[in-house]
Amino acid sequence: MALNNAYQFVMLFDVENGNPNGDPDAGNTPRIDPETNIGIVTDVCLKRKIRNYVEVAKKKENGYDILIKMDKPLNTKFTEAYEELSLPLKQKGKNEDDVKKAQKYICERYFDVRTFGAVMSTGDDPCGIVRGPVQINFAKSISPIYIQDITITRQAKTTVSRAEAGGSEMGRKSIIPYALYRSEGYISAALANKVTDLSEEDLSVLWDAIINMFEEDHSAARGKMCMRKLYIFKHNNILGSCLSHILFDKVKVVQNNYPAPPRAFSDYTISIEEEMPQGVELISKIG
Repeated sequence: MALNNAYQFVMLFDVENGNPNGDPDAGNTPRIDPETNIGIVTDVCLKRKIRNYVEVAKKKENGYDILIKMDKPLNTKFTEAYEELSLPLKQKGKNEDDVKKAQKYICERYFDVRTFGAVMSTGDDPCGIVRGPVQINFAKSISPIYIQDITITRQAKTTVSRAEAGGSEMGRKSIIPYALYRSEGYISAALANKVTDLSEEDLSVLWDAIINMFEEDHSAARGKMCMRKLYIFKHNNILGSCLSHILFDKVKVVQNNYPAPPRAFSDYTISIEEEMPQGVELISKIG
């Protein structure tokens, strides 16, 4: 079923004694803005967690496969689409109609393509480029973060020579004692209806995935991560009734004990401007 409403949303999540998103360029320490020490979690990281949840929750349902994952090369999946549709393979100067048919098949099969889009113009059997109707911004911490390096020991050795050396080996891990992050997102009904056919059912799966994205992603490295709040702005039409930044400004988060370092979600006050512009409804999915 087509989408009849545009949406924007605000996510608030926190981390305790963990690394929510390591930076490979900085020894995998938590990502920060070096000028402000504000913490960063990339959109790619958040979308990965959404993909992982959907794969677990909907693994036996048609139309909810995940394209972007570590199973087989993407070009192989594109070729499979051509094979399923009995389209000519490895043909130079691809027929545009064939590319569109393969693209439609990919959108129908893979939830993450219907949602976030994908670049599928590679290989011998390309499926074009799909612009996703759901876009998510980088998450940023409300307060500056402090990165703490923890020394750890390792007793199990990987080689005979290291085992013969005796003793335990030392290692390090980087954590954030506590941080509350905010991320914002957009859902274009016009783009969904025109390109990927993202449905109301898909949207329900997306909200569930956002709420539960950390529940199937726990690890010692990431510490305790929780989705605390999800606020959704629902418009009464496809193109939207209000500019997104005006709606985002209606959700304000303030640290209570500043400049003391925050150590719990209760150290923050969240205030919502309840009066919405005409044609916009505020939906709170958590709390």
